[in-house]
Amino acid sequence: MYDVLIVGGGPAGQSAAIFTSKAGKKTLVLDDGKGLTQRAWVRNHYGVEDIAGGDLVAIGRKQAESFGTEFKKANVINIVRDGDVFKAHTEGGEVYEAKHVILATGANTRLAETIGLETKPGVEPYVKKTIAVDGEGRTSQPGIWAAGTAGGVSVHTIITSGDGARVAVNLLSELEGSRHVDHDSLKDKPEASKRDMGK
Repeated sequence: MYDVLIVGGGPAGQSAAIFTSKAGKKTLVLDDGKGLTQRAWVRNHYGVEDIAGGDLVAIGRKQAESFGTEFKKANVINIVRDGDVFKAHTEGGEVYEAKHVILATGANTRLAETIGLETKPGVEPYVKKTIAVDGEGRTSQPGIWAAGTAGGVSVHTIITSGDGARVAVNLLSELEGSRHVDHDSLKDKPEASKRDMGK
């Protein structure tokens, strides 16, 4: 049983996973490997030189894994609520259980529609629909959240990754009963020097 199941391993899903895993939540990312970022050449992601989208995703995965995120290649075809548990059914017949779900499925709303979530027209070119969410990222079904392009933000990787983090922080804040803050300083870095800390 996972605390958080994330469907979609692009920038939004992986960014959300970094935050949930770093907060000690057992996190699983299910991804089919077909995301748009895999085919992108990225020249406008803050702090990163020009990079192939697949390389950006690989770096994000490594970072998420360093905090304990598990990844499995799978195409999720349905998510069913069973009491307080969500069961994610894959095309391969596997079933994964979690307490909370974040959908980061990009421009693909097929899973959201299968689940019965509310959708709305997309505003980005080539994005016909997105999942209807509130200001925090909650969908029409309690316990299921949406982030990135799936949740209605722009398709740019810098925006979708930021939205994944935002939704994860909101989910964590709800679970903790107070605003979740995750801020490291240079003194937290094992090899930090006085020079690094400006002294």
